[in-house]
Amino acid sequence: MKESEVQNFYKNKNVFITGGTGFLGIAIVEKILRSCPEVGGIYLLMRPKKGKQIEERLKELTDNAVFETLLQQSSPDIFRKLHAIAGDVGEENLGISPENRAFLAQTIDVVIHSAATLDFQATLRPTVQINLLGTRRVMQLCREMQHLKCMVHVSSAYVNSYLKEADEKLYPVHEDAEKIIDLVNSLKDDALEQLTDKLLKDHPNTYTFTKHLAEHEVNKCAAIFPCGIVRPSMITGAWKEPVPGWTISKNGPQGFLMGASKGVIRRLPVGTELIYDYIPVDTVVNQILVTAFHIHRNSFKELSIFHCTSSTCNPFRWDSVKDQVNDYLHKYPLKSAVWYPHLKFLPSLWLYKLSAIIVHFMPAYCLDFITRIFGGRPILVRLHTNVWESLNRLEKFIFSEWRFNNSRTLDVSRQLNPVDREMFKIDISDLKWPEYFVWLAQGVRRYLNNEHPKTLEAARKKDKVLFFVHIVFQVLFLALFWVLTAKLTGMSLIGCIFVVPVVYFLLSLL
Repeated sequence: MKESEVQNFYKNKNVFITGGTGFLGIAIVEKILRSCPEVGGIYLLMRPKKGKQIEERLKELTDNAVFETLLQQSSPDIFRKLHAIAGDVGEENLGISPENRAFLAQTIDVVIHSAATLDFQATLRPTVQINLLGTRRVMQLCREMQHLKCMVHVSSAYVNSYLKEADEKLYPVHEDAEKIIDLVNSLKDDALEQLTDKLLKDHPNTYTFTKHLAEHEVNKCAAIFPCGIVRPSMITGAWKEPVPGWTISKNGPQGFLMGASKGVIRRLPVGTELIYDYIPVDTVVNQILVTAFHIHRNSFKELSIFHCTSSTCNPFRWDSVKDQVNDYLHKYPLKSAVWYPHLKFLPSLWLYKLSAIIVHFMPAYCLDFITRIFGGRPILVRLHTNVWESLNRLEKFIFSEWRFNNSRTLDVSRQLNPVDREMFKIDISDLKWPEYFVWLAQGVRRYLNNEHPKTLEAARKKDKVLFFVHIVFQVLFLALFWVLTAKLTGMSLIGCIFVVPVVYFLLSLL
């Protein structure tokens, strides 16, 4: 059997990672430690947070359930390869001390820059500071590294979301980075806010705009050392490793599966016939690690860009799983569910909002009121308000379809030897979406809702009780409406019994 060339590439290499504590970053760390255990060291840029020093944050990182598989085949000593470097991409010189900076310049072989602010609601100032200037600061550090073999920047397929079809190439920007930086440094918040839409032009938000500018910062160094850009689409839970369904992200489908499994989220606006570009996190991790190996092996002197996407090689439509979603929710119910889970997709945002008033907000106000009476902390109204506002911002992404061509990515996959093609799998053409969503539903239950598989039997019993309560509530609601109609119109109950099926039919449309 052939050896893994990718594994050999990382042998004795020292890797510097930004964003190493996020969903993608922690998965990168886990994969390197598990599949490339002879790596020299992994250096994570970390900042103190919520009163916790970086050493404490590093310890918390290693406690994550993502490392369970790793610890089944390695001793905890493997974590000695992890080193925290105090710093922040949003600060000058990355907030790294001169001593640590000199150490990194002498030590690091591979740089993976995945830190970014992903907030679609963020104003221009923080996104420029983190996404644009943060990338510039990382590239400056790379220039100082004396043994650097390659640098990989994690971008997004949506940096070109103003195009309905995008290739694996660098697209021109319509604004100059220096101009944007000068405006951010010179204008007050109100003035910058008023100017933002004009600066964004066709970009839907500041995130895609600043990530697009950041790609050009990477390109400035492509002739100096091998540089690669990986553009993932919407990153979802793991497909194969370390555990199918593993996730700590509440974005995308895992987020609404989390709410739906509690019975809290019951309606969602979705274009069921549209192609949605989801990509499992383990595929993205493999793409990043393979990209570093690939651009170093070929000693490229120009920027290499790879789409880590599914829209062209294995398109996903909600039509393919929409009928099974509620089956997933009842096959893997939650012991902590507050209402009988039932998720319905609606074809427009206005229909969702109409439905949400009845199905989400009315019960939320009632349950929050009861919670206050018993001294609890009401959260449902706030939760649904946040969902309402976030869907307004995401409407373009919910009801638009993109095609991200990934022929270069598939070419790289074919160039890998059979061992690496399996160990660092980046071709998802054989992913079965209905099967994948079964694993994702279990992952959401285990890792987001924190319910151990041992609770499943008790949760299924509760699910039956909630179903009975759900039916009783529907009967009582229709009966109340029937009686009120009779009282208000002066008709007999028999005379206005027709309102029961009519109301039931109208509510079924929402």
